[in-house]
Amino acid sequence: MAVVTGCSRADRSEDSATATDQGPAAEVRLGYFPNVTHASALIGLDQNLFAQHLGNTKLVPTKFNAGPEEVNALLGGSLDIGFIGSGPAINAYAQSGGEAVRLIAGATSGGAQLVVQPSINTPQDLQGKTVASPQLGNTQDVSLKKWIADQKLSDVKVQNIDNALTLDQFKSGAIQGAWLPEPWASRLVLEAGAKVLVDEKDLWPGGQFPTTVLIVRTQFLKEHPATVTAILQGLLDANTLAASDPAKAKTAVNNQLQQLTGKALGAATLDRAWQGIQLTTDPLAGQFPQLAQDQVTAGVKDKAPDVAGFADLTLLNTVLAQAGKPAVSASGLDKK
Repeated sequence: MAVVTGCSRADRSEDSATATDQGPAAEVRLGYFPNVTHASALIGLDQNLFAQHLGNTKLVPTKFNAGPEEVNALLGGSLDIGFIGSGPAINAYAQSGGEAVRLIAGATSGGAQLVVQPSINTPQDLQGKTVASPQLGNTQDVSLKKWIADQKLSDVKVQNIDNALTLDQFKSGAIQGAWLPEPWASRLVLEAGAKVLVDEKDLWPGGQFPTTVLIVRTQFLKEHPATVTAILQGLLDANTLAASDPAKAKTAVNNQLQQLTGKALGAATLDRAWQGIQLTTDPLAGQFPQLAQDQVTAGVKDKAPDVAGFADLTLLNTVLAQAGKPAVSASGLDKK
């Protein structure tokens, strides 16, 4: 995957400001992860739901394993639209001075847990222990470090480990816990005997928080709104399928995971992971100021990133209206 370099932030800002509608794109490069928390993307790809709306536009799916990698691709211009965690989404916006990307939809709420060794019964039991998160600054890394700060735990080592390696590290006893997205939390519980110490949804009002959202390069949004609309239509179709036929949706997710990772999930693991997520086009924009502040509490940022102006839900609400569904709110994030 080639990353375009040699383009300054000022150059990108000027390009975005002067971009105008050029009709459907020749191709659209769509990023996503091989995780159950990216079920909308996996269903859409498996069932050709994006392609059905894209017409002659070529769909180029691009797999990532963690948010910061995908941010680099978006900011470098080698990716157009990305399913991504809320933390890296905020960082992409902040790193570009609020210019390079826009939040255009939600995808998944929930689906992240802190799972621990059976001997861990309270937060204090983690003092002096090692706990894993997928990557420095990713959504779960921030959640874990914010929780550690809230619990006033002074001696917990956080180690950033790829999800697949975390399972082996946990089995060997090298780590005592991990804050993970699905299906990895379920895999540690069912394959390695872990137990749940914290379900992240219990930390949020109504149990809802944006685990996975959809962002787009601002210039691509302005130049190819019809292509962005097609992706949003495919997203809505994927979520509708998941609601109407969960068995078919889970099969689609597992088909993609097998293709992407070489191994399908066991039925029990997929069922447990599925129960922990809610697929929704609502990005839960009202939670983003808190998510930005959490980066400070977690010690990842010195100052909360400014998320004003991050959301542009115009195309999403048009798609929802055409489908007879209620609009979703930008909660003021559409204004700077």
